[in-house]
Amino acid sequence: MPLSPLPFRELVTAYLRRHPGGRAELAELLAALGHEADPGDTVDAGQIDLDRNESLTRPAQGVPLNASAIVHDDLGSNLSHPRDANKPRAWEPADGSIHPVATPETAVGGGAPSGTVLHVVGVHLHLERDGMVLLGRRHPDSVFAGDTWHALAGHCEAEAATGCLVREAYEEAGLVIDPADVELVHTVHTFGRPGDPPRIQLFFRARRWEGVPELREPEKCVAWEWWSAKDLPEPIVPYTRVAIEGIRAGRAYSELGWGR
Repeated sequence: MPLSPLPFRELVTAYLRRHPGGRAELAELLAALGHEADPGDTVDAGQIDLDRNESLTRPAQGVPLNASAIVHDDLGSNLSHPRDANKPRAWEPADGSIHPVATPETAVGGGAPSGTVLHVVGVHLHLERDGMVLLGRRHPDSVFAGDTWHALAGHCEAEAATGCLVREAYEEAGLVIDPADVELVHTVHTFGRPGDPPRIQLFFRARRWEGVPELREPEKCVAWEWWSAKDLPEPIVPYTRVAIEGIRAGRAYSELGWGR
């Protein structure tokens, strides 16, 4: 449904309250919205979108922007041009890439440009049995943490975190878990090497499960073993140790790698 000039002006104003640095980018559009323009007026301001990260994108300079053709995106607060259901959104280019965002090192350091840094969400299975926790030894050739002990884990795709956990538990170890039987017990906010995205590492305890851990993805994990939570093996992924120690101490949250 097309927006009238007033709601559209309010949305742009709300954006600028959060991102005052974007005023220059929207100068022409603001000028057009500053008077009672016909909502069908064409604004020669380039193709302006407010993407899922609330960042301005201008994929093509000089493309007319018709104020009456801008609608609410299905993400709620974002704006986008009407689109064909088979075409990618402004933040979903056809080649599968994403809009550039500020890198972690520029966002964390001084003089950071305005913008949003995407965080990767990882889920981890925290299985406990008689004071023991389940850990897997990663394959020596693994790009991440080769030959190192780690919790059963995976990255969220287009799914809820608990759904990701259930999927990864079955795919990696043949364990069957009901999402209703898991609870979030610790979160580690990590920042690693320069150039790597920050990560939100979620650790879920499963109160019940079915099956015995088996090696279903030997190219990723070469062994599943139960270890005392008080005497963890080495080498172990640092944030996994932080999480397990945090769970034992009753802490819900930890940070790692942020220079504190």
